[in-house]
Amino acid sequence: MTDIDNNIYHIPALLKETIEGLNIHPGGVYADVTFGGGGHSRAILEALDSDGRLYGLDRDLDAVANAPDDDRFTFVRSDYRYLRNFARYHGEERFDGILADLGVSFHHFDDASRGFSFRTDAPLDMRMNRKGEITAADIVADYSEDQLITLMRTFTDLKHPAGVARAIVKAREAEPVATTFQLVEAVKKAINPRHEKKDLAQIFQALRIETNNEMDSLKRFLESTPSLLTKGGRLAILTYHSIEDRIVKNFMKTGNVEGKEEKDFFGRVNTPWKLITRTPVTASEEEVDANPRSRSAKLRIAEFIG
Repeated sequence: MTDIDNNIYHIPALLKETIEGLNIHPGGVYADVTFGGGGHSRAILEALDSDGRLYGLDRDLDAVANAPDDDRFTFVRSDYRYLRNFARYHGEERFDGILADLGVSFHHFDDASRGFSFRTDAPLDMRMNRKGEITAADIVADYSEDQLITLMRTFTDLKHPAGVARAIVKAREAEPVATTFQLVEAVKKAINPRHEKKDLAQIFQALRIETNNEMDSLKRFLESTPSLLTKGGRLAILTYHSIEDRIVKNFMKTGNVEGKEEKDFFGRVNTPWKLITRTPVTASEEEVDANPRSRSAKLRIAEFIG
């Protein structure tokens, strides 16, 4: 296995497949709405000529340092749910392609101070935007037991989500659960020791999703894309867990995030999308060997047909 440099901000998964799937027109206008380390953006810029334009969005201030010095590129510090607002601000009516990589950057996991990882002790933060009002510690402290149960049931595949919720409540009654290691200690007895790392990863994932309101951002972003893409424009989305992948799959298939099929007189589903990938594209064995975090990546691509 190839070792990954801890100083790397992020290695984009399925980079070649994503760029090919966007079907980039050299003079087109594109948006990378999860800019992060800028790997996808740099590849898009390589495919553009002097008339092409690219907008990169990210709500994390740390990502600004990765912005390429290129007149064709504009960095926008914002949650991608607001893409339509910023498109109007910059005078863009339509994009020829929009890319969203929903994975968490290496940077967030590897920067211990951000509190995304259960492997290092740090404040239980998990905010993508450090100016966000709610931290993961706030959720652990303030959510009722029922709210925590719902959270764990919704965003994890844990066999005993109620047990995890009760363990958190019991722990916080004794002392505040304010750090990653305190949370790990709080839930250890409620998870299977044989699956400890997997279960801890899911618990931390659930708190991260809730802290950053990720599912609401995804739904609002998806619902805005038909008004933002040119006819024939491509929407490419990389997902990393079943919850977000189901939402993206539903949207691309039916035109709505709930997956409700509306059919015409002939029984055809009314949708503004043509599926370019009928099944998701996944990483090759070679890519997974070089970048183990690409193992869970799924790429879905659809073309806007109006």
